[in-house]
Amino acid sequence: MSPKRPAAAALVALFALWLPLRLPDAALAASSTAPAYTQTGDMLPLANYREWIYLTSGMDMSYAPKPAGSEDHSMFDNVFVNPEAYRSFAATGVWPDKTILVLEARQGRSKGSINQHGHFQAGGVMDLEVHVKDQARFPGKWAFFSFDSATSNGTLIPQQAPCYSCHAAHAAVDTTFVQFYPTLLPAAEKNGTLSESFRKEEAQASLSK
Repeated sequence: MSPKRPAAAALVALFALWLPLRLPDAALAASSTAPAYTQTGDMLPLANYREWIYLTSGMDMSYAPKPAGSEDHSMFDNVFVNPEAYRSFAATGVWPDKTILVLEARQGRSKGSINQHGHFQAGGVMDLEVHVKDQARFPGKWAFFSFDSATSNGTLIPQQAPCYSCHAAHAAVDTTFVQFYPTLLPAAEKNGTLSESFRKEEAQASLSK
């Protein structure tokens, strides 16, 4: 063996330790499905979240009236969850700590290629939000983050924002809208984990039909 190889190996090891310290936070995307944060509290971008478990898509879903002038514009939202959380919920009807739900919005179009009816998703991601359960980090166990892009850091949405109170008041399970996740709602029903507020809303909706 050449006597120069140990020195070269030492240099490579030193560079490997030095490199992460030089990269910007946004470049250090979480390599696993666990949430990771910068020192200032931003969430690091989620690597390959579109390879996670797909939960559902919605079209033009909103909890507020559609703004005037936007009637002809449609949006799809797609929801993904980290695989470990999905498997745990499917078995227990409860979200484990470190659950990450990703909602991405894409433009809906009707004219394109051979399409004659209906809508399809087109273009890049228009909006990206994350709902994360991190019990030791957040007072309410859950928090929302807004991302400008899939490769940027996420900004914490303040606890006073209306999304928190809306989810707390209307979510089917643990401040999450499982009522819109067709592959997981049966697990919540089977395990008896549906919230009382959701049960009451469903009962009232049935009476009004």
